Amino acid sequence: MRGMRFSINVPNFGDFADARTVAAVAAAAEQAGWDALFVWDHVVHRGHRRPFGDPWMLLTAAALATSRIRLGTLVTPVARRRPQQLARQVATLDAISGGRVIFGAGLGGPIEDEYGRFGETTDPVVLAERLDEGLDLLQRFWSGEPVNHHGQHYQVRDVTLLPATVQRPVRRSGSPDSGRTAGQCVEPPAGTARSRCSPPPGMDRFHLVTSSATWSPTSTSTAATGRRAPSRSSSVASAPATPPRHTI
Repeated sequence: MRGMRFSINVPNFGDFADARTVAAVAAAAEQAGWDALFVWDHVVHRGHRRPFGDPWMLLTAAALATSRIRLGTLVTPVARRRPQQLARQVATLDAISGGRVIFGAGLGGPIEDEYGRFGETTDPVVLAERLDEGLDLLQRFWSGEPVNHHGQHYQVRDVTLLPATVQRPVRRSGSPDSGRTAGQCVEPPAGTARSRCSPPPGMDRFHLVTSSATWSPTSTSTAATGRRAPSRSSSVASAPATPPRHTI
């Protein structure tokens, strides 16, 4: 019976909008034996009037301060980003980190915050279409091969983005209990905090992944490693080796 992998998850606002703070937390987490660090991906969040940091800049700082732990977003709303720019950001971080990126993707939310406040559609059907089409494009961009695409939401004509990602992209989508293929999240019922997402059986390695869940083929908290996980809670301050305390 294998053990579990564990991650520290931090917002990209408040104290954690500072890349130096995120780098310090990442270094402390790695030293303490944690497996991954995930950063939220919001531009605004429920009306909070606080500093926000770009998650890819924050993760770059974390990558330069560490050498082992995996790094990723929790989760990136693909529908509000240009796929070509997002592909470059992820590939650059994957190169800087030596192939340690876990890419988590979803619709994002609250939708009215992430999209509506900027005059974009809040129709979840349209956003889901853009998510699916964007994920397909990302996987093709990361291959380093020429891309031609004529879709409902995106057009690409003879584009090759280099370098390719260090890792080979693996897409996982769906949820066994949702009637979908393995990996997609289901929106949680009102009043609950968790999406119903679980990795399909046998996924026991980290990869760069295009996924609408928050795991890579390893879950951020439930995948096997073959070793005992550090004692921890959801608070960064109570992680092993007690990294610096910050408020969110």
